[in-house]
Amino acid sequence: MRVILREDVPKLGTVGSIVKVAPGFARNFLIPRALAIPATANNLKAFEHEKAMLDSRHTKRQREAEAVKAKLERTSCSISKKVGEQDKLFGAVTTQDIEKAFAAEGFQIEKKDILLSEPIKALGVYTVPIRVFDEVVANTKVWVVKE
Repeated sequence: MRVILREDVPKLGTVGSIVKVAPGFARNFLIPRALAIPATANNLKAFEHEKAMLDSRHTKRQREAEAVKAKLERTSCSISKKVGEQDKLFGAVTTQDIEKAFAAEGFQIEKKDILLSEPIKALGVYTVPIRVFDEVVANTKVWVVKE
């Protein structure tokens, strides 16, 4: 059975791909979950129109994300933590701390979008990547200072 994918399906294809699958897989999994539609002539025309609308929406969101990226890169936040001897932090600065600091600056960022490889455990200035949209990543400055 041939179907048109409406969403990316791992190990099968991407949005808009016409793929051949087993009829049971299409009937029982793909179509009920709105992941695919049967590849008929009418569905092909309708999907082309829908895909054009999705592409325009995607480019609009991409432009908005670029604007937010520019704002984020101009903004830096400061996080104050308690320190012990030799300026060693008690605990660490995590994505949750960075999320709260940017919320105070007026940005709504989810902590899953903060691409911190490991928690910050020392005072200083750090460059933290934040995913704004699919492939749009803003590099922001985070200052970790004494409380």
